[in-house]
Amino acid sequence: MKKGFAIGSAIATKAFLALAAVSVLSAGLVSCSKKGGSDSQDNSLSNVKSRNAFVIGLDDSFPPMGYRNENNEIVGFDVDLAREAAKRMSVGFKAQAIDWDAKEMEIASGNIDCIWNGFTITDERKKNLLFSDPYLNNEQVFLVMESSGIRSEAQLTGKKIGMQTGSSGAESYANSSLKGKNIAVEYKDFLIAIMDLRTGGIDALVIDSIVAGAQLRESGVSDELMIIKSSQLPAEQFGVGFRKGDKALRDEVQRHLDEMRKDGTFAKLAEKYEMII
Repeated sequence: MKKGFAIGSAIATKAFLALAAVSVLSAGLVSCSKKGGSDSQDNSLSNVKSRNAFVIGLDDSFPPMGYRNENNEIVGFDVDLAREAAKRMSVGFKAQAIDWDAKEMEIASGNIDCIWNGFTITDERKKNLLFSDPYLNNEQVFLVMESSGIRSEAQLTGKKIGMQTGSSGAESYANSSLKGKNIAVEYKDFLIAIMDLRTGGIDALVIDSIVAGAQLRESGVSDELMIIKSSQLPAEQFGVGFRKGDKALRDEVQRHLDEMRKDGTFAKLAEKYEMII
C-alpha cells in the first residue's frame, strides 16, 4: 500500500510540475505580448491608409466648426481642416455625425479615427485620449436675448441656464461657483438649446464664444442675441482627440496642421467662416 501510494504521489507531483511550467510559460508569453503592444504595434496611420479612409467624429450642430448646410451636407471650419489633412495624407475622407455625449465610446469602439469638432482639451479628457497641439483658443460665454434685460453674470442668479450634455461648458459650469445658484438645463445639441433660448424656455446658454459669434452673425438682427462674458468659466483651447495608442496617426495629422498654418490654408479657412483667430 505504501509503495502504491508513493508511485501515485510521484506521478501527481510530476503532473503538477508540468502544469506549473505551462502556466509560467503562458504568463511569460502574455507578458511579452503586452510589452510588444506599445508604440511598436501602433498601426493607426497604416490602417487609415490601407482602408483609404480618414473618419472624424463630430457634432453636426456646432457651427461654424461642424454643421449641416441647406443641402444637409456636413460642412464647417473643422470639417474643411480635416478634409484637407486627409487630402495631404492621400486618403479618402468621411465626417461622421455622432452623439456628442457618447464621443469617447465612439472612438474607443473604433467607429471613428478621431474627435475633431471644437473639442476642448481638458485634464480629464487627457486621461483617456491623445491630443494634437492646440489649434484654436476659445472661451465659454453666456448667450442671452437682448430683450431679457440681462447684462451681467450676476443677474443670472436664479435663472434657467442651458448647456450641452457632455460639453466642456457643462463641465466648467459644474466645477464653478455658479453651480447651485441657478437652474441647469441640459440639451443634446446647441441648435435645440438656442431655439429654446429664443422662445423663453431658458434665460441664458453656456456656449463656446466661437459658436456664439456665429449665431450673432446668422441671426440677421444685431441686437436680438447678446454675449455676456464670464469670470467663472475658464479659457480653453481646441485640439483633435485620438485614441491613446494612435501616436502615428496623431503625429501625421499634426504635421499637416503645422503645414496648413505655414502655407496660409488655416487663415483662408478661418476667413471663409468669418472667424477671428
